[in-house]
Amino acid sequence: MIQGSCCCGSVKFTLAKDPSFLGICHCSRCRKLGTSEFFMVEREAFTWLSGKEFVAEYLPEQGFKYKRCFCQHCGSSLGEILSTEDKFPIAANSLDSDPELKVWFHEHLATRPSWQLVHEGAKLFDGDPYQ
Repeated sequence: MIQGSCCCGSVKFTLAKDPSFLGICHCSRCRKLGTSEFFMVEREAFTWLSGKEFVAEYLPEQGFKYKRCFCQHCGSSLGEILSTEDKFPIAANSLDSDPELKVWFHEHLATRPSWQLVHEGAKLFDGDPYQ
């Protein structure tokens, strides 16, 4: 069982199984919102423990799919934790333990700043690999 939470502990959840993969997005939106590193999780493996009512959403601009979520108390980025899809990304920083997954891919490399590193052996995409 993998535990997850925000910084202040108001939001808590568990994952019954490991995330599908770990990816890194280099688009300006993910960098600004602190969700560049993300795990893809399955809805059926995700369980709320507490604090769903403390999660606020930042609505996406045109061209972006997911609403970005954060804790209303401490501001911790949570990824797309309120998504209703079968699989959705959560911010890697929201996990309390390490699922020990290696970075599977980097996306939006065309806009990657020099200070963000690229992991050896990861798949590389200049844009969104799903479009």
